[in-house]
This record gives sequence, structure tokens and C-alpha cells, in this order.
Amino acid sequence: MKHISTFIVSIACLFAAFSPVLASPAEDSPQQRYIDKYADLAIEEMRRSGVPASITLAQGLLESRYGLSDLAVKGNNHFGIKCHSNWNGPKMRVDDDEKDECFRKYRTVEQSYRDHSDFLRYRDRYKFLFDLDPKDYKGWAYGLKKAGYATDPAYPKKLINLIEEYELYKYDKGRRVKKDKDDKEDKDADKSLESSDVKPVEPKPEAVKPAEGKKETSKAVVKAEKAKKQKKSDKKRSKKDSDQMVKSPSQLEQPKPIADEKAKDVFSFSLSRQKYSLNGVPFIYASKGDTYASIAAANNLFPKELLRFNDLDAEKELLPGTIVYLQHKKKQTVKGLDKHVVEEGETMRSIAQRYGVRLKNLYKINEMADGSIIREGDIIKLRK
Repeated sequence: MKHISTFIVSIACLFAAFSPVLASPAEDSPQQRYIDKYADLAIEEMRRSGVPASITLAQGLLESRYGLSDLAVKGNNHFGIKCHSNWNGPKMRVDDDEKDECFRKYRTVEQSYRDHSDFLRYRDRYKFLFDLDPKDYKGWAYGLKKAGYATDPAYPKKLINLIEEYELYKYDKGRRVKKDKDDKEDKDADKSLESSDVKPVEPKPEAVKPAEGKKETSKAVVKAEKAKKQKKSDKKRSKKDSDQMVKSPSQLEQPKPIADEKAKDVFSFSLSRQKYSLNGVPFIYASKGDTYASIAAANNLFPKELLRFNDLDAEKELLPGTIVYLQHKKKQTVKGLDKHVVEEGETMRSIAQRYGVRLKNLYKINEMADGSIIREGDIIKLRK
């Protein structure tokens, strides 16, 4: 018995000696392997579309059974997106809510991730999500259920549990989370990144003061000049980065009020009511009793000129709240707002008015004949 006890103790000591080398079950789980494999892709999509990386990863884990479902393995579909009427790509049949349902099939997982981002970004029913704080993963989780992404009443809680269990919210900072020996450096970098999320931090070099009775040394002058140039360079870089950031549709579409004093110098129209700007084009909201003729007169425009700005050939009833552009609309939308998924009742003109794009250019971009009929689910390109 003594020998057996000694043997057991020896085995235990041997296992303890090698245990630091072995990965914990959590680290070697299929869930963690999925996260490690696709975290960069989720972050890339977040930067492109505005969908939080934590939400993308949690949905991928849940919908694809961490990449092991038949739909994910055979069709590279990681988000359970069904065909719908506007899907013209490859398809596969899977039993889901109903038997033999049609699901989208992709050539690569990257295509699935991109289509998932676009699916959320370009549909009106998900538009309100982009008004949320990008780090509000709970709001996004409940919002997806509210918008009808899934029928499971526990769907939001399942996403939140995954995000919190695997700390997926860390990826919403826009970078990979390193482990082990790099933990300290990673935390320092996180602090730096969090501060840059609020506003660009500009270097504040100390002024170089010459000592009493002495002139500034050439070294001090060079240092001050270098700091000045660096500050100027950082300002340019900060502006460029902010211009290139991917904005959500709600941000891009939000009309911007035009200050009257500024408008007086730029636009030659009446200053008696609030003016707004959409896609860089000034407009007003029609009020009760307005007509295109009355708005044209109030803004020093010819009636036919105003109609042309709004893609009309003749005067029509003007309902309160209608957007009336006061200048020519643009030929396409701003970068980052590339397409629109048609909702029930929409027309090409209503889409052109919504995004501040000329109707004839919208037809041209989509290689459609003037007057073409569109259907719910059609994808309309907003840029070349």
C-alpha cells in the first residue's frame, strides 16, 4: 500500500510539473478557437460598417455553433441569413423554423461576415441600432431581437452571456486582445486607445525658455521647431482619420442645420426658416400651406428651377414635412454609404430624395432605364 501511495504522489507531482504547459479547457474550447480565428475579421467589419465586433462574434458563435454547423461548414454561412427575395447568389436548403428553408451560401467566410454587416447596415428596420453607443452591446442584443433578427425570446440574453463569458466587448476597442506576457503592454495600449476614442490627443510640447542672460541654444531651437512640426502633422493626420472613419447610416443621413449667418454668405435663399443640409445639399422641410411655387419665391428661385432640383416636371401636392432641396442634388452619396435595400412602397425618386442624389444619376449608377420599377428587397447602389 505504501508503494502505491508513493506512486500516486509521484504521478501527481509529474502532472503538476507539466500543468503550466497545458492549456486550460476554456482556452482550448471550440468557442475560443472560433474567437481567435475570426476576431480580426469582426474588427475589420466593425471599422467598415459600424457593427460592434462583440455582436458580430457573439452572433457568429451562436448562429454557426462556433463554426461547426452544417450551414457554416458546407455553406460558409455563419449568421443564419436566409435567401430572401433579393438574393441571387448560391443557395442551400436546411431545416430551420420550417422544413427545407433556403439559406445563402458563400464562397468564403469573409463573404458571410461582410454580408452580415451589410444586412444590418442597409435595412431600415435595423437603422436605430446605429444610433446606439458602439460599446452598448446589451442595447444591440435587445435591438436585434426587437428588429426581428431572431424568433427566440432568449436571443438577447444568449448573445450577452457569450459576450461577457468570453469578454468579447474588448474587441469593440478596435484591436486584438493579446495574452500572457503581453498583458501589461496590452492594458497600457487599451488606455491610450480609449482616450483616443474620445478625441485626438495633440502633443503639448513645453515652451523652450532661454536661461537668464543667455540666448537659446541651437539644440533647444531645433527641438521646439520639431515639436511644432509634429503637432501640425498630428493635426492633419487626426483630421484625415476622422474623415475616413466609417459612419453609420443614421449619422450619414442625419440632416445638419445650416447657421443663418453662414448660409447668408453661401446660399442666396430666404433666412426666415431653419435650413438643413443632407449630402452637402441645402434643403428645408415643407410646412402646412407651402407649395413649390411659394418656396421658390421665398428663396429667390424660379419655380421650374426648384422643381428640377427635386426631380419633378410639374407642381404637385406638397405635404408638411416633405424635404425640398434648394440646390442641385449630388451625383452620388458620400463614401461609406454605398447602397440601399428597397422597402415596401419606395420609388427611385423617394430614394433619390432621401439621400440627396439626382434621380437621373441614380438610374445611371444602377444601369436602369428611366422610370424603371423597383421591388421590395432590391438593392440600389448609391455610389459608382
